[in-house]
Amino acid sequence: MNWTELLKKEIEQGYQVTERLMDLVADKELNWKPSTGTNWMTMGQLLMHITGSCGACCRGFVTGDWGMPEGMDASNMSPEDMLPPAEKLPFVTSVAEAKKLLAEDKKVALEMLTKSGERDLVERRVKAPWDPTEKMLGSCLLEMVGHLNLHKAQLFYYLKLQGKPVNTGHLWGM
Repeated sequence: MNWTELLKKEIEQGYQVTERLMDLVADKELNWKPSTGTNWMTMGQLLMHITGSCGACCRGFVTGDWGMPEGMDASNMSPEDMLPPAEKLPFVTSVAEAKKLLAEDKKVALEMLTKSGERDLVERRVKAPWDPTEKMLGSCLLEMVGHLNLHKAQLFYYLKLQGKPVNTGHLWGM
């Protein structure tokens, strides 16, 4: 198996399972967040974050376009600017909006995979605005699929904390 095949398989699986988990969320639950602890995203913020957790970052690695306003340089940003507290994060206003944005992000992820090509995935070295370490492009794209999957798991646990009847099969798409 090559990088392209591996990444396509992981992208398809990650987005498919995430969409199925989103189907278990009701619009009236978008303001819900865990009741203990601090700095939790609401369900609506989590869904919004998920919708840009893979494809948008893949675009950044492949094209260099990180979607930052002109003149903004991530190397000069404070940690809070790079990762603001939960209450400052954007949110979706409906599950339908989240699913639409998720589909768009998946499309971008697959387009960037095609655009990069197998040779670049193996040979091209890139770095993220949040980490000056150069890495193989294929590895960076796989990390972004991992980012999607981490927040998919967060969504799974949000559903469990709400008392929804989810189990390991829901998390893994079984």
